Amino acid sequence: MMDVFPPNFSSTIAWCVPCLVSLDTLQELSRKEKLTCKSIGITKRNLNNYEVEYLCDYKVVKDMEYYLVKWKGWPDSTNTWEPLQNLKCPLLLQQFFNDKRNYLSQVQKGKAVTLKENHSSLQPAIAEYIVRKAKQRIALQRWQDELNRRKNHKGMIFVENTVDLEGPPLDFYYINEYRPAPGISLVNEATFGCSCTDCFFEKCCPAEAGVLLAYNKNQQIKIPPGTPIYECNSRCQCGPDCPNRIVQKGTQYSLCIFRTSNGCGWGVKTLVKIKRMTFVMEYVGEVITSEEAERRGQLYDNKGITYLFDLDYESDEFTVDAARYGNVSHFVNHSCDPNLQVFNVFIDNLDTRLPRIALFSTRTIRAGEELTFDYQMKGSGDISSDSIDHSPAKKRVRTVCRCGAVTCRGYLN
Repeated sequence: MMDVFPPNFSSTIAWCVPCLVSLDTLQELSRKEKLTCKSIGITKRNLNNYEVEYLCDYKVVKDMEYYLVKWKGWPDSTNTWEPLQNLKCPLLLQQFFNDKRNYLSQVQKGKAVTLKENHSSLQPAIAEYIVRKAKQRIALQRWQDELNRRKNHKGMIFVENTVDLEGPPLDFYYINEYRPAPGISLVNEATFGCSCTDCFFEKCCPAEAGVLLAYNKNQQIKIPPGTPIYECNSRCQCGPDCPNRIVQKGTQYSLCIFRTSNGCGWGVKTLVKIKRMTFVMEYVGEVITSEEAERRGQLYDNKGITYLFDLDYESDEFTVDAARYGNVSHFVNHSCDPNLQVFNVFIDNLDTRLPRIALFSTRTIRAGEELTFDYQMKGSGDISSDSIDHSPAKKRVRTVCRCGAVTCRGYLN
């Protein structure tokens, strides 16, 4: 943010406009012009501080090793060659050599001959790759920090790409709950709630809705797919430790958005063991009409992407589109043999046209294992070609499935 003061402005109120330039760029400009600015962290005390941000290149001159250093908060024009003995950044040195080794291994995989390594200097292509990888690492770290600032659940979000040079998605905005499109109203306040002292043994919200309580005492789901979940809501007299408040507490597990090596783009893996039949995450996005979903679906098919999830528990009026607005579930890939199952959930909004979509584990999931769900899985538990990205009125472009499961159906839609 930057402060803008009109002429003759004497009040203590400041006008603010958003600044689209990154913090690092602002710091670079400030240092270049020798200006201090406390709001971006540049003071008289640290105006001339030099900290290694990453290493760009390497050479040997008269048996001395030198590295080209990019200084944090300084423009590229101030990069300098520094002797190895002056550098106190072992982690960055290790990353430099790891990136160099990865580049050489990738090139050699695609060629029959082995590259001859020059020990006195780096080839320009190698140096360029190392710089791009360093910039990617910084960008992904910033994105990871932003995701964790925006999320409102306990589980942490990590980001990892050891596969290619792809950076954060440019047109994706993290949200924690449904975002209604213009003209759609989401009622997020229940009109009544339970007065239970123990929701396990009294007539609680599920009983009022004519269904069973969804969870056992280990917080595992005990109802079959297709059965709706009615959790206690903001009107209920039970407290936050009520055993019928699971989905509303959000993701409890630490998850990692990672770049897949099988051509499926980004994916999500768990960093901890997940017990079977436990809540993992919600599928959230922009709530749109089915007519709008039809139009968007044609565009998404041409791009080979699938983010539309029909809210068809009792009707087919609305669809959730997680293409631009979503949470971690945006990055969960499809599998014809998934480890996550879809359930419809009702908490404060009891409109049966607008259930929340919760994903529960179907089995024990090991730490490091990728999370997947079936893109053709409906909240009713059925498998249907019109459950995600549906369009019965027009012939759709079919997207090839790459899940690799023995039971693979061949297509996502």
